[in-house]
Amino acid sequence: MTFGLVPFPAGSSAAAHRSTRVGGPEHQPVTIHAVCLDIDDTLVDFTATARRALCDMIGRDDMWLRWQRTTDEHVAKVVAGDLAYEDMHEARTKAFMADLGALLDDELVADLEQRRCTQLRTTWRLFEDTLPCLDWLRAAGLKLAAVTNASGAHQRTKLERLGISRFFDTVLIAGELGAAKPDPVIFHTACSRMDVAPDQTLHVGDLLEADALGARNAGLHGVWLNRSLDDARPATGIDMIETLTDLPELLVTEYRTPALASACPGQGDPISVGRETWSNISSRHYGQ
Repeated sequence: MTFGLVPFPAGSSAAAHRSTRVGGPEHQPVTIHAVCLDIDDTLVDFTATARRALCDMIGRDDMWLRWQRTTDEHVAKVVAGDLAYEDMHEARTKAFMADLGALLDDELVADLEQRRCTQLRTTWRLFEDTLPCLDWLRAAGLKLAAVTNASGAHQRTKLERLGISRFFDTVLIAGELGAAKPDPVIFHTACSRMDVAPDQTLHVGDLLEADALGARNAGLHGVWLNRSLDDARPATGIDMIETLTDLPELLVTEYRTPALASACPGQGDPISVGRETWSNISSRHYGQ
């Protein structure tokens, strides 16, 4: 794998869709030494895969929001220590089916949940922009943490099977830590494990409240990954990007990275440095 300073590709998504920062004081770029990334619906196309698995389990596709609510309730119990992770999945499925009017015995619930989980494990997919972005972040000299509100170690298995666990210095799982985003504890624990100060750390996730605002309120730099092009406007001090392809440009125009800081010593504000001098730190994925 070859890394280098290369020009931004013409017509790139990052150039066409710049991040949106609303309000706030005059921007003074800081050097970012670490990036935290949410997993589901940020790196992994979770919703599409999980929704298909649920549809196959119940034979209909209009119960996703109810499933999410039931899941959130049971994950919260795990994070609070009121429910063992090993029991959560079947308890969630049994409660969900009961809510639909189907009172199932434990054996049938276990069979349904096993089939659903098997389908999930065999159909997880990364977003197309995930690997190029992770390559770039590593080439830029940044430490990386995966920070998820999931409740169990299956997230580590997911990262390994998808071939991206090698990128991360640490993985934080809410169910193991006993704190979930937007609680500052999970963000500060990520910073501590990477030995980086919160104000030198940037967090990216698909949820405005839990990810971007939670990170900002914990003293990190929050970035909202708005893949769905939601019309909601980010709050003061929150950057918004539409894909992970936009993240490298955000980092080299609004911030500094360790590699750029060493490549352009004494240049001051990176925005003032000509793009003929630098534009991007890239793996082989960029510029194609």
